[in-house]
Amino acid sequence: MKKILLVGVPAILLLLGAMYGRDLIDLYRLQTFITESAASEEASKGPWPNDIYECEGCHGVNGVSLHQGYPSLAGQPAVYLAAQLRSFASGQRRNPMMEPLAMTLSPKEISDVSEFFAAQPAQENKFFRGESSLAERGGQIVAKVNCAACHGPGLMGASQFPRLAGQSYDYLLKQLDGFADGTRRDPTNTMNQFAAGWTPEDRRAIATFLASHAVSGSAKP
Repeated sequence: MKKILLVGVPAILLLLGAMYGRDLIDLYRLQTFITESAASEEASKGPWPNDIYECEGCHGVNGVSLHQGYPSLAGQPAVYLAAQLRSFASGQRRNPMMEPLAMTLSPKEISDVSEFFAAQPAQENKFFRGESSLAERGGQIVAKVNCAACHGPGLMGASQFPRLAGQSYDYLLKQLDGFADGTRRDPTNTMNQFAAGWTPEDRRAIATFLASHAVSGSAKP
């Protein structure tokens, strides 16, 4: 019986190796990749679960949103991100999902989350395709009111002003509509005044231009 096992088991293993060798190697490589990726993620974001992983559920891995309704956080100025989290926590800015989440964050956690996403490279909005004529009209409006004066060169954000270039279309339009009807307030009232003077078609054009705008480097801290 032992002789049969000693001969039979290796033979079976050789047969399985011949049949599934490539698949087994691929499985090993996949497992290695997952293990290394998990280690890398934990090194940069800390052990799961934490606040960064919670944010990524809606805002995408490393803050690069794949959904036009959720804004990308990658490359946003840390000052802006921290200010928005504090606004959500205080109820000054309203959102049924963000308000309770922000209220659970300590000042240090707000700072850590903001710094993490600010350090991530901003990326193009690859999942939006707008009408070129609408984008052109939006670009003319943006140039006329000189949005770059606050939002930085290339509209990449600066200090308390967010990056607009390559941002999610539906999110942009919702914010512009909110500024127009007063459901979102700009502390300086600048955005409310501008948006109130734009027609719904103007706001769609601006959102189209911004969502399709090229991303050029990182926002300022």
